[in-house]
Amino acid sequence: MKAANYPNIIADQLHPYMAFVFQTGNGIFQQDNAPCHKARIVLKWFEGRTDKFHLMFWPPTSPDLNPIEHIWDVMERQLRAQTPPCPNISTLCDRYLDIWYNLSPVMYQKLVASMPRRVAADLKAKGGATRY
Repeated sequence: MKAANYPNIIADQLHPYMAFVFQTGNGIFQQDNAPCHKARIVLKWFEGRTDKFHLMFWPPTSPDLNPIEHIWDVMERQLRAQTPPCPNISTLCDRYLDIWYNLSPVMYQKLVASMPRRVAADLKAKGGATRY
């Protein structure tokens, strides 16, 4: 994705969502350090909207802190366990959606509960790799 396009996406999709969910402006948005996320034009866009929501600081070498990475891993393992393999993109999309909608709430709870340990491990590793 080009950095020049990203502000339009966050303006059209993220901003209305955050304004609806966090009406008092106390929402925190998390993104990783992809080049388009760190571009000056994007950071300037966020700076102009700190009254609406805040951009979470993301350590440059800390992929272990992103919960979605672990959800994707669970989803991929579940998809690979299915037989027969997906014959086409449509079936693949259907299977991924089925997996997504049937993920266990307990998994989410465990993931949230693990965040303090993840942060502590990341701090101890000074942003390097952890066992997570």
